[in-house]
Amino acid sequence: MEIFLNLDSYENYLKKHPIHKLLNIDLKDYGEINKKQIKDIYYSVDPNLSEAFPAELDDLVRLHYLITSRKVTTILEFGVGKSSIVFDHALKFNKEKYFDYVSQNLRRKNKFECFSVDNNQEWIDKCKLTAKTNLVNYHYSKCKVSTFNGRICTFFESLPNICPDFIYLDGPDQFSPEGNVRGIDTKHPDRLPMAADILAIEHFLLPGTFILVDGRTANARFLKTNLQRDWCYSYSEEFDQHYFELIERPLGIYNKKQIDFCLGNSYYKNFE
Repeated sequence: MEIFLNLDSYENYLKKHPIHKLLNIDLKDYGEINKKQIKDIYYSVDPNLSEAFPAELDDLVRLHYLITSRKVTTILEFGVGKSSIVFDHALKFNKEKYFDYVSQNLRRKNKFECFSVDNNQEWIDKCKLTAKTNLVNYHYSKCKVSTFNGRICTFFESLPNICPDFIYLDGPDQFSPEGNVRGIDTKHPDRLPMAADILAIEHFLLPGTFILVDGRTANARFLKTNLQRDWCYSYSEEFDQHYFELIERPLGIYNKKQIDFCLGNSYYKNFE
């Protein structure tokens, strides 16, 4: 899955799309853009963590690139944060370039909108106040431990009623879901996030839909094992990201128009 084939360098991309300025990042102080930030061994599993994770510019550049290169119109994001700011900026770029065509030719009710789901109202309120995002709709929902086909996992109680063509899975954290199933929950520091919301809506998704799972390898493997349609899957060990693309024949004329416009002829090479 050569999704970053035309991303020549992070530095050049930031010159064209200076998203680091939106995040108040000084490139001189940041260090190497394509190098991961080293954190404490228990940093990501600290239930008392009260600050947002530091920005990973390489991740954010790739997110922005995917939204612009795939001409994404509607994003479903699990977990608000710096990615919400990047999605807002990328959708503004797409809206400026493609609004007229999309409005006149594609059936997209929520065109150029991002819907960000989180179960932490405090994070949502903070992001609303500081992020200055105009195209992001913040959606609060409780998250609970439940099951999918007998497998213990977590679900948000409610989701935005949309049809996304891009899904970003980076939440919830493992300490937020409420309840347990037979004494099992995700709060133990040796446990792992296990969100199953995408599985519940899989059969509503359109061919061409793209899913990015940031880290959360156990969760990505859970999705891969339980997804039932024709998904193309790849994993980047370098980026620690998982990619899923729904490779199926178009459902009808409007889905085909969307695929033709957003993804082009390269999409159909999957069937050759």
